[in-house]
Amino acid sequence: MQLLNAKTTGRAPQRREKTLAPLQTQPLRAPLRSSSLSGGGEERGTLATCWAASPVIAQQETRELARDPAEPPPTSGGGDRSHETDYVVIGSGIGGLCCAALLAKYGYRVTVCESHYLAGGAAHSFAVGGYRFDAGPSFFLGIGGPPGDGSPNPLKQVLDAVGESVETKKYDRWVVYPPEGGCFPNIASGSAYEATILKHGGAEALKQWRALDTAMKPLQTAAGLFPAAAIRGDLGVALTGARFMGPQMLGMAGIAPLLTGPFSALVDKHVTHPWLRAFLDLECFVLSGMTARDTLCAEMAFMFAERNAGRTAIDYPMGGSEAIIEALLRGITKNGGRVLLRTHVEQVVMEGGRAAGVRLRPQGPAGGNAAAGQPEFIRARCGVVSNASVWDTQKLLPAGAAPEQWRRTSLKTPALDSFVHLHLGIDAAGLPADLECHHLVVNSWEQLTGPQNVIIASVPTVFDPSLAPPGKATVHCYCAANEPYDLWAGLDRRSPEYKALKEERAQPLWEALERFIPDIRERTELKLVGSPLTHERFVRRHRGSYGPGISAAGGAGWPGPKTPVPGLTVCGDSCMPGIGVPAAAASGMIAANSLAPVWSHLRMMDELLPQPGGNVKAKAAAAAAAPARR
Repeated sequence: MQLLNAKTTGRAPQRREKTLAPLQTQPLRAPLRSSSLSGGGEERGTLATCWAASPVIAQQETRELARDPAEPPPTSGGGDRSHETDYVVIGSGIGGLCCAALLAKYGYRVTVCESHYLAGGAAHSFAVGGYRFDAGPSFFLGIGGPPGDGSPNPLKQVLDAVGESVETKKYDRWVVYPPEGGCFPNIASGSAYEATILKHGGAEALKQWRALDTAMKPLQTAAGLFPAAAIRGDLGVALTGARFMGPQMLGMAGIAPLLTGPFSALVDKHVTHPWLRAFLDLECFVLSGMTARDTLCAEMAFMFAERNAGRTAIDYPMGGSEAIIEALLRGITKNGGRVLLRTHVEQVVMEGGRAAGVRLRPQGPAGGNAAAGQPEFIRARCGVVSNASVWDTQKLLPAGAAPEQWRRTSLKTPALDSFVHLHLGIDAAGLPADLECHHLVVNSWEQLTGPQNVIIASVPTVFDPSLAPPGKATVHCYCAANEPYDLWAGLDRRSPEYKALKEERAQPLWEALERFIPDIRERTELKLVGSPLTHERFVRRHRGSYGPGISAAGGAGWPGPKTPVPGLTVCGDSCMPGIGVPAAAASGMIAANSLAPVWSHLRMMDELLPQPGGNVKAKAAAAAAAPARR
């Protein structure tokens, strides 16, 4: 997908048009069309009265994560990038893209500014030597299936809302390699999960698991009854949530504190078995980077619900995580939005005490006005949305723009540890025909969150051979939220010391891979080692962190989309509901909903969500066929 810094056409005459400088660019893929949610028909501009204002190895092993040099990047083009829009979204992570896609669907002009030459944030994909790799997540639940299938996954709900979908391969298991040796499949179904617990924990562990599962059922129901698509960060939630406040939901009012509290509140009450407690902590850690003591119970309720749904819930997106990012990009651009790559935001610009746009880093001699020493500026009539982390957002604000107490609190947010990645291109000849895609290696139950203790690996060519040359396979192995940044701080990425440390810290990953591909080193034809500095550089992430270590056990909890800076909204994994793809997507959805008028939000819900006594697909078809209302 080529994303262009584009001058759009077909703009409604009612929309205020104020161009700061001519854009020497090409048109978007599709002309601007009326949004069914804007309530304006051809008068699309009526909504945008800002509601918010009310050897191969020798050659490759030292490289950072990067694209194939022969592959042209999907750049935003040269020329002057200055223009005026309704909202600027800083960053193209899952949260930012979900927010931008929905804002464009709501009828707003949206510009996404991404510093990298690839969109997607931690979920971007890249190509080297004919191999395509996912930089981050490759494990997804409930993102496939037809529109309106009732998936509780917020990412799927966003894709449905913008009329996009992702082709997926459904499967039901991953393989766990425990410290005691051997391995076992972890199958995503309630009955199979019970069988695993009985086999490895015994009858008492199974008894305690069933007690916990019973206690979690009301929370699963409550989480499903009040979907992310209905949530907004203002008093309008009383209207958007009203349709879900039936007798069943009202009867669950007392469990709200459990949903927003730590998962350990229920685990401690029902589970004493050491193996089962450790296994539950492992599930939490893989999801949030923290154990049950600090993981939000609502996140685990979603996982329980998917496992108990009686359907094959795990989806691998064909084409890798790039397919998800491309679907979200289509959702933005087809509704008139822009996505500017290689566009680094240096500062949020304040006017009259309000976030009014962003100043861009000059592109250099080929960068339009930057060549003349004139800074490029994107004016945001309605406001700015930051998809940057809680720490990086503060760096973007000019001195005095934010209340000092909020600024200090944000900067003191604890950061989880970082990553080490191993991306490999290997010879696939003779690999087992029944090789699974996902593997989870645990070196110690006692030091679960310790450095490089939990290691995750995937072989995505098991599902999608197109990700590698014929006869080859791609492998991605990493440790997440358990690599100390301080080991790497201050190192020159070009130095021998840095290269040596990468080799040293990658050894546990090689050993993990040897658990299921014993001759992996001999098979390897392409090797890329990524460090916390890699993550910090390419994802623009504070200390290369996995995310904020905000504990659900106490304190202020996860912040919402609103900030004390007028005109500034936030989304991403620094916001409620937290870390992970579903949570990041939910944060983007909540931010967009909070910025849209309540009536537009309600119309989106009519199209998207099932209602008691109604057929969601019939309602969506009727809404699409009906004339737009002002």
